Amino acid sequence: MRETYTEFYSHHLGHNVKVLTFGTRGYPVVIFPTTLGSYYEAKDRGMIEAVRWFVERGFIQVFCPDSINNASWYANIHPRHRLERHIQYDKFLADEFVPQIRWNTGSGRIACAGISFGGFSATNFAFRHPEMVSHLFNMSGAFDIKPFLRGYYDDNAYFNNPADFIGGANDPHLWNMKIVLGTSNWDICLDANLQFSEKLRRKGIDHWLDVRGDIEHDWPLWLDMFPHYVSLI
Repeated sequence: MRETYTEFYSHHLGHNVKVLTFGTRGYPVVIFPTTLGSYYEAKDRGMIEAVRWFVERGFIQVFCPDSINNASWYANIHPRHRLERHIQYDKFLADEFVPQIRWNTGSGRIACAGISFGGFSATNFAFRHPEMVSHLFNMSGAFDIKPFLRGYYDDNAYFNNPADFIGGANDPHLWNMKIVLGTSNWDICLDANLQFSEKLRRKGIDHWLDVRGDIEHDWPLWLDMFPHYVSLI
């Protein structure tokens, strides 16, 4: 399995973003790390090994861009600036990074996967840019970013908070997206997934709410989920 390290310069962020890529061809899958996880987290935690079979046969190519959560959601700055910094990262993805990989296959779309806080990152990007995303694999994610805003709220908060903006979303691509909300009976994000699933149901957006057994919000759960979800591509 070929592994490639690159540094992708972002004009929106004003610095390089580190990326690990696995494989040389296949459907592009972008995986977002956990809270303060880095671009090498998926490799170090065994997520890439879990989908080796798909990568080596050229079915998928996995991209692991670094996050900037330490400079946005988890930075000691005003919530307005947290939002602004996150929007810069979203623009990096939508304007600079994803356009370079979305045409690896004829569909011109990618799959997004996210773990824990990365589940928010994947969901937010997928629902903000559904024309670019065909599959969303959310593993133990949450969907409401308001706890990071300490009472602050504006249009940027609304349009980066899937728990809110999904109610008014009307892009037809959303109804064609393959969406998985993965959780478990002992997952600390179980309620968040149940509530978000209900929001999608009310919108008539088809999805799979995958509630697994008595297993905690941790890597053994996600290592079991990821290859299953990738097989759906």
